[in-house]
Amino acid sequence: MSKKFYITTPLYYINDVPHIGHSYTNVAADVLARYKRLAGEDVFFLTGTDEHGQKIEQAAKERGETPQQLADRVVQNFKGLWSRLNISNDDFIRTTEQRHKKAVTAFFLKLYENGAIYRGKYEGWYCIPCETYCPKGQVEDQKCPACGRQLEWLEEDGYFFRMSAYADKLLDYLDANPEFIMPENRRQEIVNIIKGGLKDLSISRSTFDWGIPLPISDKNEIIYVWFDALINYITAAGYSEDNERFEKLWPADVHVVGKDILKFHTIIWPTMLMAAGLKLPVMVAAHGWWTVEGKKMSKSSGNAVSPDDIISQVGVDGYRYFLLKAVPFGQDGDFSNTALIRQVNSSLANDLGNLVSRTIAMVNKYFEGNVPAAQEAQEGDNPLKETALRIIPEVDKSMCRLEFHNSLISIWELIGECNRYIDKTAPWVLFKEGRIAELGNVLYNLLESIRFVTILVSPFIPGIAETIWTHLGMEEPLCEQRLSDLEWGKLPESGRIIPPAEPIYARIQE
Repeated sequence: MSKKFYITTPLYYINDVPHIGHSYTNVAADVLARYKRLAGEDVFFLTGTDEHGQKIEQAAKERGETPQQLADRVVQNFKGLWSRLNISNDDFIRTTEQRHKKAVTAFFLKLYENGAIYRGKYEGWYCIPCETYCPKGQVEDQKCPACGRQLEWLEEDGYFFRMSAYADKLLDYLDANPEFIMPENRRQEIVNIIKGGLKDLSISRSTFDWGIPLPISDKNEIIYVWFDALINYITAAGYSEDNERFEKLWPADVHVVGKDILKFHTIIWPTMLMAAGLKLPVMVAAHGWWTVEGKKMSKSSGNAVSPDDIISQVGVDGYRYFLLKAVPFGQDGDFSNTALIRQVNSSLANDLGNLVSRTIAMVNKYFEGNVPAAQEAQEGDNPLKETALRIIPEVDKSMCRLEFHNSLISIWELIGECNRYIDKTAPWVLFKEGRIAELGNVLYNLLESIRFVTILVSPFIPGIAETIWTHLGMEEPLCEQRLSDLEWGKLPESGRIIPPAEPIYARIQE
């Protein structure tokens, strides 16, 4: 039975159109999901949208529509972009769906029955755009410490979650599970917050209507949007609806999130699960923020980067490659159009594209498109085989630690070795001198290396990988390949190469 792998993105709030930050999160999660399928694991990949809250209610009112109408319209922006980016999610959840409302209600009642929820009064600063509370000690000039916008003083009776009761238990868990928060430098931030003292969390609202109704109140009260949204991860796994499915999928293996919502996923969410008696996720992986030409993205400065604009310029795979190669996961990244074009031209057009085109052209020229026979090589006689087999565990180690850029560096090491191999062996000279058997062996080694490269890059650039796979003349679909297929010499010698009608990746003009 295959090992399960459950990976999620955060739910994207529908108050804005998707930007480069959203797409980075989903591409990173997609690459990991695809890699785990390649490793033979049974993957469940979830993404979706967060559609409740005061901000949505206000935005809908300003536009003269209901909150549900706004949600139904805006959600298509996210679904459309994920389709264009070749995101392979298995489910898309919306917090306005009935299955989610049922799960949230059941979860709330579970905590209430366990004594983890009580009635109280909240007084403090609240940021409507961020839909979050701001501790008094972090507030200056009545501005939100996260977004800088005006805060509102909130006073209302409601229900509270006893989050403070789980502080010591959470610290013990973090100590026993050091890889729960990745990258490692984020872990200490969370530990310091917990040690600074956790307060109970207000989890109900009565000043607006757009949310899931409280199941224990006869007043017009709804559940706090963050308490509601986090539960989506167990909703999709079948909580309260399908116990067999839930037992199979939960806990999640990786929550991929931005660093701005790390505390929600590593403090609030774990304590909620502890209160419900449920297992905690295996890992929460937080990536950094993106700037544009060194400046923070914002509507007011007019420098927000549209994923669609980039895709139209460098293609889907060019965009995906740049996102994961340009910056190590966990660090902040800076988008530069010049860096983007130079990166894809160098890596995709020059290194990979030229390797594939040159090799296939030589197979067609010297062997009429037939895969030549390989010769038995002496130990240490085949540098391509040695490099190909060496990088497999390197790539696997990097992928398991979400070090996507290191995985690409390892793969491109084999590509570079192939290009040097062509220059060193000079196939055109071998043909001219009539050394056909030796020539055939050289080209077989190159084709077999390209097969390795194609399988390994398929999670990152699936479109380009499919194109190369077709030109290799492989009969088995690329999507059915597994890491276990990366054994040297499996390229069938009776195969037939299909010459490309155009470059694998065309150079982009700066």
